[in-house]
Amino acid sequence: MSARLSNRECVAVRLSALGDAILTTGVLEYWRQQAGLTFHVLTRPALAPVFDRHPAVRRVLTVGEEDLRGLRWARFCLGLARTHGHMPLIDLHSNLRTMILRTLWPGPTRTYAKRSLTRRLFLATRRPSLAARLGRENVPQRYSLALEESAPDAALLRPRIFLGEDEIACARETLARLGLSNPVAVHPYATHPAKSPSPDVWRAVIQELERRGREVLVIGRNPAPLLPGSPRDLTNATDLRATAALIARCRCLITGDSGPMHLATGVGTPVVALFGPTTREWGFYPSGPRDIAHQIACPKAPCSLHGQDACDLGNACMKSVKPSLLIELLDSLDSVN
Repeated sequence: MSARLSNRECVAVRLSALGDAILTTGVLEYWRQQAGLTFHVLTRPALAPVFDRHPAVRRVLTVGEEDLRGLRWARFCLGLARTHGHMPLIDLHSNLRTMILRTLWPGPTRTYAKRSLTRRLFLATRRPSLAARLGRENVPQRYSLALEESAPDAALLRPRIFLGEDEIACARETLARLGLSNPVAVHPYATHPAKSPSPDVWRAVIQELERRGREVLVIGRNPAPLLPGSPRDLTNATDLRATAALIARCRCLITGDSGPMHLATGVGTPVVALFGPTTREWGFYPSGPRDIAHQIACPKAPCSLHGQDACDLGNACMKSVKPSLLIELLDSLDSVN
């Protein structure tokens, strides 16, 4: 258990990606509250804002892309081991790169239950026994097994984004400038396009919401904004912290399987999340008390580990989504809340 660590100050590693980094935040806070641990977090510069103002994070250590490869990574690891090797190392990434870091680390190291083999076997076979094994824990619970003998309840490990009053005030001012008070936030993008319905579906959803008198705000980052020229499309206009603060001021967020989905849970905003090529077994369903995760039925799902590959059906799951489904999901969230 975490209480057995003699050193209260640790190094925690999570190098990518946005959603995964956000999912570590509740685990770090749990360890702070339960065992008094604090952390120096090693991550990429783009993810450092996830850990701003986090009470369990003493410092964020960043590593640039140029130092993540080959001998430069080995030299970086040796340098970090010299300056921080007196602390325990908690590897919440667990790949070949971080295995090298653990090998070079002079102090104690721990890593988490990634379930890589089980996930790949399930992807290849869809065996119910493997699904049941994966379904016992979500990703934060798997992270927690780096220090815990058994995973705490998922509700104790929900992601936590700690916003300052200045950030909330700035978001409030932005919404007031746009004439919005409590909008529905729409995140219509995905790193892997197969994880989101088409832009036309999202535009139809927004049109219907506005016809009903609902306020709508588009957020996220994408080469092409969903509603170019619209003042209420803030695509590419806000950084990670500003986006989180805006989501915190919204009535809910509707999105696919994405990093902003976890941002919303982290600031306590209800989420409607649409899942297609990725499924519950991967452990990424949102975990807020009012969150809704809708899985599109497909015999081929999951069809890849991260939703990045085209399946035999040509990603028919997301192509089958109608605007009416997303409206119904939003209506069901309203009925619960």
